[in-house]
Amino acid sequence: MELGVVLTAIGVAALSAFVLALISGFFSAAETGLTAASRARMHQLERDGDGGAKRVNQLLERRERTIGALLLGNNLLNTLAAALTTALLTAPLGQFGVAVATAVTTVLVLIFAEVLPKTYAIAFPDKTAVRVAPLAQFFVWLLSPVVSAVTFIVRRTLALFGVTSTSAPDPYAAVEEIRGAVELHAEEGAVETEVRDRLRGALELGDLTVADVMIHRKAIKMLDVTLPPREVVAQAMASSHTRIPLYQDNPENIVGVLHARDLLRAISENGRDGIVVCEVMREPWFVPEPTSAEDQLAEFLRRREHFALVVDEYGALKGLVTLEDILEEIVGDIKDEHDIAVQGVRPQPDGSVNVDGVVPIRDLNRMLNWDLPDDEAVTVAGLVIHEAETIPDPGQRFAFHGYRFQVLRRNRNQITALRIEREVSSDQDEDAA
Repeated sequence: MELGVVLTAIGVAALSAFVLALISGFFSAAETGLTAASRARMHQLERDGDGGAKRVNQLLERRERTIGALLLGNNLLNTLAAALTTALLTAPLGQFGVAVATAVTTVLVLIFAEVLPKTYAIAFPDKTAVRVAPLAQFFVWLLSPVVSAVTFIVRRTLALFGVTSTSAPDPYAAVEEIRGAVELHAEEGAVETEVRDRLRGALELGDLTVADVMIHRKAIKMLDVTLPPREVVAQAMASSHTRIPLYQDNPENIVGVLHARDLLRAISENGRDGIVVCEVMREPWFVPEPTSAEDQLAEFLRRREHFALVVDEYGALKGLVTLEDILEEIVGDIKDEHDIAVQGVRPQPDGSVNVDGVVPIRDLNRMLNWDLPDDEAVTVAGLVIHEAETIPDPGQRFAFHGYRFQVLRRNRNQITALRIEREVSSDQDEDAA
């Protein structure tokens, strides 16, 4: 056969395969773009009036049907390209034409129908999804009968093996996805540490109880309701707190809460010696220790209260929690002119930190950007006791969770002071060198 005829056949076959590969590339790009597109960003764009984002969301609402139609179109065109090229080259080249057709089709499909469009779609998933959505909707509608039949066969086949293709949505999946996105962008430097901490605090609020954020009863400043009025006023004015619990007979018996504003109003009307503390104080609000911090925040907002006392299952006082304590879990420390700086954390020249045992682990992590676990204990001393499974003596040393701990002081059964330092890995040693 003449060489010109052979070359013409090869050219026609290559051109046909190339055109079909380009069309197939549309389906590949559409599949990758729609799969990788950010659902959250598309949802927000739709709310802002973007028609393309609305089409993307409509396609993703029935993801199985959409992906099925795109895969069907992609495979149909790839198979057609291979069959057409083989038919065009078999006549002039005989059996050798099958090998040539396979080589030509493989190269063109691999480059123009798979790698190139998918690489672009991965690099610009949202832009790709919006651009292909109108045409993709048409093909999904056109191929829907075939896709429905294929889906029926797939589900029946999976059912034979006890597998169902539909499952109930995981209620925690969305939160975990957001948390993962925040951590990923923070590691890449796209999100600042302070912003990451706020977002993480908001997401983790439901995992905390009031026991995790409360002020322990040993640190509560309270007044004896039976003190003379002048003494009550003097101690209340010397305090940095606006609300002070009042007890009678013993600190466990809280009978009321004294608000500075109510006290000042009573003083202006009756003078220092004329006030009756029992008439000025407010009713205490007690909440159980296992209450979720998220639920307590909602109750604070609903009742327009800022202050609650925490009790255990036996009614014993455990501590107090304020609206500010819960908000600080989200936004970090909220300081005003009356606040006292966080006490009990004293950095040392050698890089270690001396810490009082009552310092909350979460506060220490926020202050030093550490990652000590707070699942099993609230305070640093509690963490050491939990890990050591004993109450250690002064001078004892421990190493866990990537940190070294040395007990400095102990008062009876309470660890009052520790020295903590991060363990330096070999990689950090090399970086320092």
